[in-house]
Amino acid sequence: MQRMLKRSSRLLPGLFLALALAACAAPPDDYVERPVEDIYNTAMNSLLAENFVEAAKEFDEVERQHPYSVWATKAQLMAAFANYQNSRYDEAIIALDRFIQLHPGNRDVAYAYYLKALCYYEQISDIARDPKMTELSLRALDEVVRRFPDSSYARDARLKLDLTTDHLAGKEMDIGRYYLKRTEYVAAINRFRRVVEKYQTTAHVPEALHRLTEAYLALGLVDDARQSAAVLGYNYPGSEWYADSYALLEQGTPAAEAQSWLGRTWNWMF
Repeated sequence: MQRMLKRSSRLLPGLFLALALAACAAPPDDYVERPVEDIYNTAMNSLLAENFVEAAKEFDEVERQHPYSVWATKAQLMAAFANYQNSRYDEAIIALDRFIQLHPGNRDVAYAYYLKALCYYEQISDIARDPKMTELSLRALDEVVRRFPDSSYARDARLKLDLTTDHLAGKEMDIGRYYLKRTEYVAAINRFRRVVEKYQTTAHVPEALHRLTEAYLALGLVDDARQSAAVLGYNYPGSEWYADSYALLEQGTPAAEAQSWLGRTWNWMF
C-alpha cells in the first residue's frame, strides 16, 4: 500500500499539468462554433442597425472561427469599417494596416487605403491645435491618389487634399500672426514665407505676402517689403491685402518714390 501511495504521489504533478494544459486548450465556456454565414449575417444586421460595437465583434468572430474562409477576408475590412463608423479610429487603422499587409492584391485594397485616410481626415481639429493629424491625413490621402489615380476614391481624396493643405497653411498663418503680434518678426517671416513657398495654391497666400511686407517694414528691410508687395500686386491685383500693403509702403516712403517703387521692383523681378 505504501509503495502504491508513493507511486501515486509521483504521478500527481504530471496529472495536474496535463489537466491544466487540457483546460487551456479547451474553448471558453461561452464559445459556440457557428456556421460562417450565420456569423457574417449577424454582423451585417448589427451594422445596418448601427450597433457598431456588436458588428465589429461579430466580424472579428468570423475570422476567429473561420480564419481560412473567403468570408474572413471580407470580415477584416468590415470590422475596420464598423470601428470607423463608431469613431474608434485607432482600432480601424490597425485593422486596415493589417488588411493591406495581408491582402495587397485584393480588389478592395483601394478602399482600405481610402478608409484609412478618412480615419485621419476626420480627426483633424481646429488650426489652433497640434497639426500632426492633419499631416498624417495629407500623407494618407496623397497615397490614395498616387496608388489609385483613376479610382473614385482618388477623386474624393484630391478634394480632401486641397482642404487639408489649406488647413496646414492656416496653421502656419495662425503661428505667424502670433509671432507678428509679439514683434518677433524673424520668426513670423519664416512662417509666412513657408506659406508662400509650400502652400502656393491655398487662399492664404495673399495675406501671407501682405504680412511679409508688414514684417519686413518693421525690421527696416524696405527693399524686401517692396518685393513682397510687388509679388502680391502682380498675382492678386484686386486683393484687399494688396491695397493694405501699398498703403503701408506709402506711409513710410516719400511720395515721389512711392509712385515708382512698384514699377522698379517689377523691372527687377521680371
